[in-house]
Amino acid sequence: MRRLHTCLGMLTATVTVAVSILFGTVPSAAAVQVTTIRGGTVLYAATGAQCVVGFNAKGNGVFYGVMVGHCSGTHTTTWYADAARTVQVGVTAGASFPIDDYGVVRYTSNTLNLPGDIALGGGVNQDITGVASPTVGQSVCHAGRTSGVHCGRVTALNVTVNYSEGAVHGLIRSTACSEPGDAGAPAYSGTLAVGFLVGSSGNCTSGGVSYYQPVAEVLSDFGLTLY
Repeated sequence: MRRLHTCLGMLTATVTVAVSILFGTVPSAAAVQVTTIRGGTVLYAATGAQCVVGFNAKGNGVFYGVMVGHCSGTHTTTWYADAARTVQVGVTAGASFPIDDYGVVRYTSNTLNLPGDIALGGGVNQDITGVASPTVGQSVCHAGRTSGVHCGRVTALNVTVNYSEGAVHGLIRSTACSEPGDAGAPAYSGTLAVGFLVGSSGNCTSGGVSYYQPVAEVLSDFGLTLY
């Protein structure tokens, strides 16, 4: 079983918001830089890790990003929006790996745009309105940074996958294929979030299977909701 590794890609989108004042505009040097982070965005850790945000979530007025635990690591670290690690956006709020495979980043910057949708590539975004309780046979898609959007059907629930670090339990298995570099891809069924890609076997040429960490478990553990 192949564990998917992260790589460079999908640079975080930024937009510049000019702050206007009476009788003129603040010079560009004083412009506020607003960084957009959505599902599918890459964040860069102080540890050197590069991890994909699966979904944005919120709880008690605070915003978070959920991602793969074997990428994020289980220790507190600072996260950045850029590969040069100059735009700080958050800190690790919690993680679990092995047993589960998730990490949670608490956003700390007040210059972030945090939509609840996910990026499918090519400037197309998918609105997410809730969380699925997947069933065998249900359709599911994921949006990988390397291979793009692939769809299939759920074939098993509560699957255990063994890594060198230990076993991860409660995963969802699907017939959707994936490629190296797709790790962390948000998985969805229509407008409902399913989970995020943590591993696979095979490939998109000969066929394969993918495994997802259920997002519902992460949200329940941290008291979060999607929006």
